[in-house]
Amino acid sequence: MKVYQTNEIKNIALLGSAGSGKTTLAEAMVYEAGIIKRRGTVEGKNTMSDYFPVEQFVGGAITALNVTDQAVLLINGQYGPEVGTMNAFRNTEKLKKPVIFLVNQLDRDNCDFDQILNQLKEVYGPNCVPVQYPIATGNGFNSVIDVLLMKKYSWKPEGGAPIIEDIPADQMEKAKEWKAALVEAAAAGDDTLMEKFFESEDLSEDEMREGIRKGLVTRSIFPVFCVCAGRDMGVRRLMEFLGNVVPFVSEMPVIKNAAGKDVPADASAPTSLYFFKTGVEPHIGEVQYFKVMSGVVKSGDDLTNADRGSKERMGTLYACAGANRIQVDELRAGDIGCTVKLKDVKTGNTLNGKDVDNKFDFIKYPNSKFSRAIKAVNEAETEKMMAALQKMRQEDPTWVVEQSKELRQIIVHGQGEFHLRTLKWRMENNEKIQIEYQEPKIPYRETITKMARADYRHKKQSGGAGQFGEVHLIVEPYTDGMPDPTSFTINGQEFKMNIKSKEEKDLEWGGKLVFINSVVGGAIDTRFMPAILKGVMERMEQGPLTGSYARDVRVIVYDGKMHPVDSNELSFMLAARNAFSAAFKEAGPKVLEPIYDLEVLVPADYMGDVMSDLQGRRAIIMGMDSESGYQKLTAKIPLKELASYSIALSSLTGGRASFTTSFSSYELVPNDIQQALIKEHEAEMKEED
Repeated sequence: MKVYQTNEIKNIALLGSAGSGKTTLAEAMVYEAGIIKRRGTVEGKNTMSDYFPVEQFVGGAITALNVTDQAVLLINGQYGPEVGTMNAFRNTEKLKKPVIFLVNQLDRDNCDFDQILNQLKEVYGPNCVPVQYPIATGNGFNSVIDVLLMKKYSWKPEGGAPIIEDIPADQMEKAKEWKAALVEAAAAGDDTLMEKFFESEDLSEDEMREGIRKGLVTRSIFPVFCVCAGRDMGVRRLMEFLGNVVPFVSEMPVIKNAAGKDVPADASAPTSLYFFKTGVEPHIGEVQYFKVMSGVVKSGDDLTNADRGSKERMGTLYACAGANRIQVDELRAGDIGCTVKLKDVKTGNTLNGKDVDNKFDFIKYPNSKFSRAIKAVNEAETEKMMAALQKMRQEDPTWVVEQSKELRQIIVHGQGEFHLRTLKWRMENNEKIQIEYQEPKIPYRETITKMARADYRHKKQSGGAGQFGEVHLIVEPYTDGMPDPTSFTINGQEFKMNIKSKEEKDLEWGGKLVFINSVVGGAIDTRFMPAILKGVMERMEQGPLTGSYARDVRVIVYDGKMHPVDSNELSFMLAARNAFSAAFKEAGPKVLEPIYDLEVLVPADYMGDVMSDLQGRRAIIMGMDSESGYQKLTAKIPLKELASYSIALSSLTGGRASFTTSFSSYELVPNDIQQALIKEHEAEMKEED
């Protein structure tokens, strides 16, 4: 196979909402390129790009956009721009990647190209400029006017090679008008072309291509094309444009490494490979996909893993075309390939040649939107299940696996309910492990709202040495910066504090515990203080109300008793644990719940339904705005109410809304919910007893 130079390589990502036709377009493109002899179909499950039994999700799209240089963003001709379109476009904005809009499925009866074009301009601005427009849409679609070439393209029912003719007289006025708009947009990308445009109000085809190419790089133009991928109409012309106009890797802005240093796509530079995806295939094992960021890689090259410090020898190299892999001798800067049988390379790792220490970490995945506790039906297969989950996460990093010590559950997080159903399907069909999902427990927190005092004596005598420890303590709410206590008045009695030592512990689950030793007169020996603190910490880790973590508490140990023979660390640990629990329950204890910031993008027609649903979920609406043709709603909502929100939102809006969440704070739960949680915990404790 030919070795491609950096200035001959173009990496293009196909993006779009579900149902926009990405798989079908990819199949038509590789067919037109001669890579396959016949086109498969999604329905027949025999397409080249989706050769796994289930498709990849948003993680694959974000990964693809990060390692490619141009986005082709598909628009479903039936629906126009959707939420998925907006999310994909947002990612291209963040990464400053060129965009071509491609209106697909023009043969659908309810397709209206002019309306879609108006929507694109309304949402993404006047830079959306059509290169083509269809003469008719719906079942009669079979031709377009190409205003860049000023030709009519039409197709026979079987599609494929177009019939190229002059523009009919009845379309000439419209074609000239649309070409003038394209010429002006192309000229805007280059000062020299703009001067010529002002002089002659026209550009040659080559000048237009040059202007569009420069405009793509600077995102000053978003060309709009027309296809019907399912009938292979317009695909060949699209590929001609991609080949003739889309910028090469060498013409794109330079990538920076993790240290912020430029790493040009230069084949003469030292070798650096970035591994962006791992696939696992039967009879092969892990297939590692990489992009050559700089230099040249050959089979047998010895490289160093910048992330793990290990040495790797590159095996056979392949260029990829879906399930087809073509062996190559070498790959040069800008190219994408894969290899197998690497020892210690994970997704996100960088391999370097001599005299270079590049590391890349530019792929950022979105927060999860749907979570479930997972367990193996057969508990003996839990370890096997965990190994399978870790392997699957290598393939799709948007599956996040969490072993929660706090909740005593294994939690899997994904991009939606269907995403997790896919995981279950793969686990049961590919790995032969039966699993079940449960709603995750909520990581509540406990705290106190007022000061309280308690004491507890632990005494046990059973022959020989006994156990004795007595602890008197005070608990109160703690806030950062509050002064040390000097005295407390409880039931008319004043307790003066003489602080001997103080420990501030930043709790790993958030908040603080401040532990003060104010014991005077040797009532408790200093050597028992660590045991008392340990007893307090045990109850902080398993709060007295619901068994949840406690936080933001100050504990002052001010008195107690000990026995010259029977006192030991265990006695004081048990005494402290019980004294703390008793004081905590008298100190106005409250349960806190995690509150999340929620942002929903929703079509205006569904705004009322979405707001009503959120209010029923105890959400507080914080604001409303418009963005890219959609309504943006921000709110604060308890995590408990987000458990199945992705399903509800999809149902309310027909899948046309999307949302993101991020942790905000812990807030008090309503009293009725607190009482229910306490009763539930008490019932669980009785069952365990």
